[in-house]
Amino acid sequence: MMRKKIDFYLLYGATYLMAMLPFRMLYILSDILYVVVYYLAGYRRKVVRKNLLRSFPRKKEEEILQIEKKFYRHLCDYFVETVKTLRISDKEIRKRMVFKNPEIVNRLTKDGNIPSIALHLLPGVEPGQVYKTLKSKAFDQLFLKIRSRFNPLSIEMKTTYRTIIRKRNEGQAMVIGFLTDQRPRKHNNEYWATFLNQDTLLQTGMERIARQLGLAVVYLDIKKVKRGHYVGDFSVITADAGAEEEFTVTEKYTRKLEETILNEPAYYLWSHNKWSRSKNKEE
Repeated sequence: MMRKKIDFYLLYGATYLMAMLPFRMLYILSDILYVVVYYLAGYRRKVVRKNLLRSFPRKKEEEILQIEKKFYRHLCDYFVETVKTLRISDKEIRKRMVFKNPEIVNRLTKDGNIPSIALHLLPGVEPGQVYKTLKSKAFDQLFLKIRSRFNPLSIEMKTTYRTIIRKRNEGQAMVIGFLTDQRPRKHNNEYWATFLNQDTLLQTGMERIARQLGLAVVYLDIKKVKRGHYVGDFSVITADAGAEEEFTVTEKYTRKLEETILNEPAYYLWSHNKWSRSKNKEE
């Protein structure tokens, strides 16, 4: 136990010191990391290349290479920007993360629904985010610290349903952010869809909770305007998931996500083996 605490404090201390650096210094570090990660270490380059080739079979080799390099540059930027979260001010984060139409979320919460999407603090609405516990205790504690920087309620995946019920009984409106997993654990409600030119097994946990509780579901499309600056655009998937047929919400979400990726393919997380399960082998 003591060893785990020491590991966390060492990791947190190093991350906190790094977060004190100004953005211009962090992006110099990101440029160095890019050379190390992409050219020297070759971090998961085979997985990234395989995913890109399968997702974009009609693109030329030079186009794939361009997306690949841009992805690694963004990945390194994302790393230093995440670290910076520990020390960034409310004013700075609002300047760098702009939401075009938050009135959509406000309207749905006023109607008594809990949209399944994350946002910064809204008047009278508690923000929450669903997360999955990491294997490393030190990294799990660190990322909980980072996630809690702007006081959202961090909800462990297994407790999501119970937490929403409790908050609803308390009369508390919430905005809850879900990140879907393309490699969900095996369960009875698996859903396969054609996604990025491939048969893809999708996570349906968000839909099942939303349908059971009659929640609104909103999609957030985030565009990278320039280095360190993003714009979020909300669109309603459904105002009442309880009125939708099974898997309709998941299918609508998948199509929106696919459109986002096709518009800017370099900003998707290509380094994970998302298509490790085969539909043919499981039928």
